[in-house]
Amino acid sequence: MSFDPATLTFSADGLIPAIAQDATSGEVLMMAWMNAASVARTLETGRVTYWSRSRQSYWVKGESSGHVQKLVDFRIDCDRDCLLVLVDQTGPACHTNRRSCFYTAVRDGEEVELMKPMEG
Repeated sequence: MSFDPATLTFSADGLIPAIAQDATSGEVLMMAWMNAASVARTLETGRVTYWSRSRQSYWVKGESSGHVQKLVDFRIDCDRDCLLVLVDQTGPACHTNRRSCFYTAVRDGEEVELMKPMEG
């Protein structure tokens, strides 16, 4: 059965959340949005492509930073309203130069920084 992005459940503004996970370590790296065209581009090129809500444009992860996400596997959740992209991540995934965007925890009511920005 061939995949049709139109079978996904997009929000009213045409978007679907996509969680990026390191294919080797299992670490959750980031969450961003995709639309039907960015889903298709990701699958066609093997380079993860998101939709920037603030810029109203596509962005290929790593296009300007060099911190590329190479698609390893593309998964759809049971409700077809969330994506999991397993990636081979080059460099940090977060724009703050951290490996993951999920670098802050709340423990005993206090925020704890789990990782510092990567060097270089």
